[in-house]
Amino acid sequence: MLRNRYIVLVEDDEIMGASLVQRLDLEGAQVLWLKQMVRALGAIRTPRRPIDAVICDIGLPDGSGEELFSRLMRTGTPPPFLFITGQGGIGQAVRLIKAGAADYVTKPFEMAVFLERLSLLVGHRETGFQDDDFPPLMGVSVEARRVEALIARAAEASHPVLIRGGPGTGKDLVARRIHDLSERSAAPFVSVNLAREADAEAALFGRGGGFDTVGEGTLFINAVSRMTAEVQAHLLARLDRAFDGRLIAACGNDLEALIGQGTFNSELFYRLARIEIPIPPLGSRPEDAVWLLQQLFRKLAPRHAPGLTGIGALCEEAVRTHDWPGGGRDLRARLLRGLAMATGPLLQPADLFPERLAGPEDMMSLAEAREAAEKAQIIAALDRTDGQIGEAAKLLRVARTTLWEKMQKLGLSGH
Repeated sequence: MLRNRYIVLVEDDEIMGASLVQRLDLEGAQVLWLKQMVRALGAIRTPRRPIDAVICDIGLPDGSGEELFSRLMRTGTPPPFLFITGQGGIGQAVRLIKAGAADYVTKPFEMAVFLERLSLLVGHRETGFQDDDFPPLMGVSVEARRVEALIARAAEASHPVLIRGGPGTGKDLVARRIHDLSERSAAPFVSVNLAREADAEAALFGRGGGFDTVGEGTLFINAVSRMTAEVQAHLLARLDRAFDGRLIAACGNDLEALIGQGTFNSELFYRLARIEIPIPPLGSRPEDAVWLLQQLFRKLAPRHAPGLTGIGALCEEAVRTHDWPGGGRDLRARLLRGLAMATGPLLQPADLFPERLAGPEDMMSLAEAREAAEKAQIIAALDRTDGQIGEAAKLLRVARTTLWEKMQKLGLSGH
């Protein structure tokens, strides 16, 4: 994946830089190693050849990685940035991801994890968003990072994997990621969605079905809870025989209930769940919902609403507080509708949630609107300062005690 790629490394630490250059050379990449922000700025703006990725430390001797990225963003779209940060800089890195950077890793990191994330970043740049414009990463939250870690571990093994999550949580993307990161990536990835198959038996076991075509690749069976008892028994019997490929299954969060009712085979469940990856609902990950909105907006707005310049703070707050029962696909559908209906320069809550304008009783009072605007600004300031109330107060130009009182009133004391 990295062979013949042109990588710019911005790192002032001699030991870290030399180690990364040595390993990237072994992977076949061509590396330009720069140690100062000012030199990196010129090299990235006017590269000698197209840059596939930039690896950038947050702390630099003449500035910061954030300043470098921000200055590049002012004059164009920079190459994908993979930031390297210490544990104390995670908040800053997350802020950069929300602003458009590709990914980050925290020190100390395993080289295998670093190379996996860099390879994913380069592959993503080459192929664009997969699966209806969704980015390949899960998000920026702690929960999303846990899922990413489970994906990396599953890719190193060959056991069956069970991915569990509600609608729109990206189970198919997770399955594809595991395959692409595994040693089977050159073999076929065969997907069978039982929610769309009239004959599950034929789709899995018939001529031209999943098991017939997968070879040494990965067979992904989505909606396994829809299998009849006969198909479940056939799958168990098939797993008992030699199988050159790898099986990944996906379901909702209802399998235990189905096992209790006797409609799903408990032995099959345990066979499928040798490795289990639960995906939390998007509604429980508000920072990921906002991040996904921003990622999809950058992809879809130029095509569908070139006149829109950005997303309003109130719109982001509305996305943050919505429960998203349909997950990411619900968000994408609302965004596409909002892009078609928006009339101002910024995307607003009513563009995504027109049902809130159903009648006079749904209108916010001026006091409610003022409170919502204050809450959005406070959240934005806290995000920018990594939760430091004193620094956020300076940004908002209020006293620290005033900000604390407003946070208590708005239910933000634990933000």
